[in-house]
Amino acid sequence: MRRLCAALLALCLLALAGGGPVGAQELSALARLDPARSRIAGAAGGEIAITLALSQPVPWRVRVLDGPPRLVLDMREVDWRGSDKIAVSAGAVRALRAGVFRAGWSRLVLELDGPYAVAAAEMRTTGGTAVELRLSPATPEAFRQAAHMPEPPEWALPEPSLPPALPQRTGGPLRVVLDPGHGGLDPGAERAGLKEADLMLGFARELKERLIREGGFDVTMTREDDVFVPLETRISLARAAGAQVFLSLHADAIAEGEATGATIYRLADEASDEASRTLAERHDRDDLLSGVDLTRQDDLVATILMDMARTDTQPRTDRLANALADAMQGAGVKMHRHPIQAAGFSVLKSPDIPSLLLELGFLSSGSDRERLNDPAWRAAMQGAILQGLRDWQVAEGALQP
Repeated sequence: MRRLCAALLALCLLALAGGGPVGAQELSALARLDPARSRIAGAAGGEIAITLALSQPVPWRVRVLDGPPRLVLDMREVDWRGSDKIAVSAGAVRALRAGVFRAGWSRLVLELDGPYAVAAAEMRTTGGTAVELRLSPATPEAFRQAAHMPEPPEWALPEPSLPPALPQRTGGPLRVVLDPGHGGLDPGAERAGLKEADLMLGFARELKERLIREGGFDVTMTREDDVFVPLETRISLARAAGAQVFLSLHADAIAEGEATGATIYRLADEASDEASRTLAERHDRDDLLSGVDLTRQDDLVATILMDMARTDTQPRTDRLANALADAMQGAGVKMHRHPIQAAGFSVLKSPDIPSLLLELGFLSSGSDRERLNDPAWRAAMQGAILQGLRDWQVAEGALQP
């Protein structure tokens, strides 16, 4: 197994036309997926045969991850549009997701129904370019070893550039980090031709401009483009920016419970209701299905951080939630029947930054979709968020000894 993985590592780093090494920087044009010539099919012996036709060769790499079992294929500069049209006839493939992972890198993830090994992997360049993979059923132990094998340093995806860490402070402009949910490989909720990731990025850009221009705030965003940012990285970006407030922006789609109107979520072990619990679980699952390896996360450390948040930051977070809810209601913005709720959203787990998740509306609601697309409604919501932050900052300043 280790020999096979080592061979695959070497194979994927080779130039795929001519056999010599090719640096990723030499590629200037996007390769494009040809869905008509691509397929994922079952084969003899329970194997899975994968053919992904491309317009040109690119550097690539493949590996498996666990929890759930999934194949992760990274490629340099591939446009995955049309991946939803790939013919999939392999019952062992439960889900397929493809898109931008980080700037310059794209990713395809296949969720599998059990443990598989990469039995063969090559990029064919004769008769058109195509990546061809063959997956074979594997024992749980062999799969576990492959899924937990560390990546060599030269394989690691480029880390997002973090701004230098800034100290917390009480005076000067309020430092706000806006977190447009989802992005890139993870489009979020999709309804009626709308994508949550796109809507939230547009809303965050408008909100950032108003917070700077009208509020005089210092504002950073966790993503400025349609790229995937893991949940853990979003928290790291906020901490590096010295955030005093972290607002994660979403517009989900759920069938459970009442789902209409803006809702403010704070962190809690126990969710307010079943719909809130489902939302939090799906946000974490979206990270998993985008190929993020969470096997190294320390549950004990996470628990300690949450305890710290409860004893110090949580009261400030509760006051922030109330200030935003009051401002939204004062602006006449449509809100959920229970405007402030709680759930275990991982993106809210920073121990020292008041952090909230704002569901601005739900794409599963027709009336909410209309509001999210209405410039006047967006302006009113942005004004309410601005006012709520102002009121909270003044109140917090008055509480300082």
